[in-house]
Parts: sequence; C-alpha cells; structure tokens
Amino acid sequence: MGVEKYPEAMEFILHWGEMGTHWGANRSVAQVHALLYLSKDPLDAESICEALKLARSNVSNALKDLQGYGVVKRTHVPGDRRDHFVAETDLWVMFMAIAAERKRREIDPIISKLSELEKRLADSQNLPVHIHQRIGRMHQFIGTLTNWYEQVRGLKKSTLIALMKLGSKVARFIPGSDKNET
Repeated sequence: MGVEKYPEAMEFILHWGEMGTHWGANRSVAQVHALLYLSKDPLDAESICEALKLARSNVSNALKDLQGYGVVKRTHVPGDRRDHFVAETDLWVMFMAIAAERKRREIDPIISKLSELEKRLADSQNLPVHIHQRIGRMHQFIGTLTNWYEQVRGLKKSTLIALMKLGSKVARFIPGSDKNET
C-alpha cells in the first residue's frame, strides 16, 4: 500500500488537484503529479489508477502531460516490464521546469503575435494612434519581462534563493529606488 492510505497525503493530493485547476492544469494531471511527488517508490500506471480511482486513459494523458512539463520521468524497475514513473522532488527544479513550459506555451505565442501586430500596425494609416501605442507598450512590457525571466533563469539556484529571501530589500541596491514607486 502507498501514500493513499494516509488521510493527510490524500488531502494534499485532492487539494493539489483542486489548485491545479486554478493554475490551468487538469485536476487529474495535478492529482497524478501530487501522488508521484509524495510516493517514495516509482509507480506504474495501474497503481496510479487504483490509488486515485481514475480511468486508465486519464492517467495515461496525465503522465504524458507531466512528462512534457519535465516534472515526471519514466523509469525502469528491475524485474518488472511495466513503465514506472517518478516525480521531480527538488522543488526548485520542479518550479523552473513548470515556469519554462508555461512560458513556452503561454508567453511565447503572445510575444510572437504582438511582434506580428506591431509590424502590421506600422503600415496602417487608419488605426487610432492610441491603439498602436498600447499594443506597442504591451509588446515592450512583455518583452522586458521575458528578458528578465531569461536572465534570472540563468542564475545559480543558491543565488536565486538568496534573492528571494531578500525580497523588497533588494531595491535598496538600486539608486533612486523608492518602494512606494509604481
């Protein structure tokens, strides 16, 4: 018997599934992730189905999605021909993998569309100026965020953790910064 025999573990799994729906993930995908995250040993798809009372097709799709995000890996268990799965347990690695995949799926298409629109807007004579300006500012803003993300992503884990712990105190290193500024 696995983690599903512990009420606290199941509470976490169910809550993670609920939270996943708020983050844009399917409930089953988030529950499979939570189960694998809490499991000490690799699990095969049938064990996941039994533990979570999910259909095999849901589990198969969830495992594909989670592997696509880079937070679950297929592994071999000696003496067993079935595929088994393990979740990334390093929270920082997991966070960075999810952030990178969400950027690829959600932010990159926005940047591409805004870039295309800006080029078309440059040739447009009958579009109000404020629309052109606002699309341009949006493109610049998201581009700046993306550049910042790429720079931060390249930092060492220990540096990123130190920056997070500094929080708003990091602003004191920026000349002329004021925490009330927006």
